[in-house]
Amino acid sequence: MAPHKSHVERHQSSRAGWLRALVLGSTDAIVSTSSLMIGVAASAAERSAVLVAGVAGLAAGAMSMAVGEFVSVSAQRDAERADIAQEKAELASQPQSELRELALIYEGRGLEPELAARVAEQLSAKNRLAAHLRDELGLESEDLARPLQAAGISAVGFACFALIPILALLVAPANLRAPWIAGLSLVSLGLLGGVGARLGGAAALPAALRVTLGGGLAMLVTALIGRVFGVVAG
Repeated sequence: MAPHKSHVERHQSSRAGWLRALVLGSTDAIVSTSSLMIGVAASAAERSAVLVAGVAGLAAGAMSMAVGEFVSVSAQRDAERADIAQEKAELASQPQSELRELALIYEGRGLEPELAARVAEQLSAKNRLAAHLRDELGLESEDLARPLQAAGISAVGFACFALIPILALLVAPANLRAPWIAGLSLVSLGLLGGVGARLGGAAALPAALRVTLGGGLAMLVTALIGRVFGVVAG
């Protein structure tokens, strides 16, 4: 008889943290950098000025994403740590009350009172804190917020994908800079939105359409602003 192989399920939600940071940083990179460059190009600026705007947008955006993710995820981590500290204190000061609370949680999930009490005792004997964090607070040690990871992924994702409109500028004909930047950026947004949705277990087409339409609107607005200010400055 062949040896039994354990069944391991991979749920999409386990990737939610890093996937959110990567998709957010990448889509924002393309939208903000391409919109900035299209706005400058629409003002009839020189190619060098458009390039400087793109590179500056890449650097500023990557740092902004890193700082923003670090601050927000750090706040989440602080809240998690506070909950863990409170749970540790309660387990130390009133262990029987906490054991009963755990049993009541299992009763609420459908177990008979006697069975719920035995389950609570057995899980508490193995690791009291882990049992309470998981079943009372919904926290798992491997799922705790990671500020540095979120910041790093967002910054790297932003920097890499912000290169797309910059590369489009470098290869575009002089009279087609804005269309090339917009075209390559919109295609990239659609692909990124679809891939991100599939990785998250969702339908690709609606996500691709949402991010493409949103990015196109941002580029249109900045193009109009650049054209207006270009005419005024001229």
